[in-house]
Amino acid sequence: MALSAGCGDDGTTGGGTAVIPDTDTSTEPTGTTAEPTSGTTTGGTTDDPTTTSGDTTTDTTTAGPIEPPAYDQWITIPLEGAVCGNNSQYKIFVNWHEGAKDLLVMLEPGGACWDFDTCSGKADLGAAHPDGVPDNLLNDPLTKNLSPLMRRDVEGLTKDWNMVFLPYCTGDVHTGNNVIVYQDPEGVEPDLEFHHNGHNNVSIATDWMATQFPGTDRLFVTGCSAGGAGALINYHFFRSRIDAQRGYLMDDSGPIFPSTGWSGPLHEKIRSSWNVDSVFSELPPGYEIGSDFGVLNTHLAALYPDDRLSTVFYQRDYNYSRYSYERFYPNMTKEKIHEYWAEDTDLMTALYDPHPNMAYYLPYWRELNDSHCVSIISYLDTEIEEQGVDLGDFIGTLLDDDKPLVSYRESVQPDEDN
Repeated sequence: MALSAGCGDDGTTGGGTAVIPDTDTSTEPTGTTAEPTSGTTTGGTTDDPTTTSGDTTTDTTTAGPIEPPAYDQWITIPLEGAVCGNNSQYKIFVNWHEGAKDLLVMLEPGGACWDFDTCSGKADLGAAHPDGVPDNLLNDPLTKNLSPLMRRDVEGLTKDWNMVFLPYCTGDVHTGNNVIVYQDPEGVEPDLEFHHNGHNNVSIATDWMATQFPGTDRLFVTGCSAGGAGALINYHFFRSRIDAQRGYLMDDSGPIFPSTGWSGPLHEKIRSSWNVDSVFSELPPGYEIGSDFGVLNTHLAALYPDDRLSTVFYQRDYNYSRYSYERFYPNMTKEKIHEYWAEDTDLMTALYDPHPNMAYYLPYWRELNDSHCVSIISYLDTEIEEQGVDLGDFIGTLLDDDKPLVSYRESVQPDEDN
């Protein structure tokens, strides 16, 4: 689920043909860091968060919304009670736009971990920011240009929205609620205490947003990879706590497939490592998650029948798919992984098809980032030529309440992904 550093910067956005420049000067972080806000956590953390300050200190502990320190710039906001996997201070990044009534919430990608090897960084597949979230994360060119949706220097549907970026440092797709000690299976290295605190961080951030952005019109929750899965799993908590008239979800390349398929062993593993049952127990009565994680998709459709919910991913994704199967089945090959992924995709589309407020967009393949994360960098090579659409078109329809949602799945392209 990690984002490759090999991504380029050229492409299109918003369904049009505007070229994304190499740099974004309009959203350059200023180094401004607010004091930690107050909040509560439902999970087990041991130390109080540290207080950090930058060039300007802003008091964010008041009961009401704070005055934006600046507009159209990324501001670092530490959150009291929120911690990373190593128990360091968690923080979010906020970009206000003067007069905006719409809110984009973007969750960062970055892999996953659930045992000593993956959480310590020894395994090939691991998780982002094991040393915590830097205050200047949005100075990183790859991060600040992660998605056309979070940029103001190109034309796009969310260009003039308020934006909140939730970084990822807990190895649990923003979903965990567990402090766990992992032991080195070889008995050589010391025990690793890891804070799978993702859901608690999201909850604290959501409470902050609920105070900061009252009377929101449109709320759009999205993210790719771990961020996509986190957007889906936490959507109810965003939607039920933030005062918004309309809600939209796009889970990019972090699908929660039915557990009856090949993703079942992964679901069982994270169930124990991340204590996700404690998170699912917060869903309303009648919407319990039993043995099948996949029902979360249709639960959300029933809970929010007027919202517009979607998932997008490449059918030849070779990143999230590896996390889904590689450590759970022996002798996995690339083709076997793609075979399992296709069968799980069939199960998922069967879930979505009966629901008019759910849609999927499934192009076949692109070279960038092993076909992982459709919405990153640009919408170049996201088109489904046989149907004359690209991801920008799909997002345009998703955010247009006057248009019915339409699902797309590209046919097999035998000349691609060779």
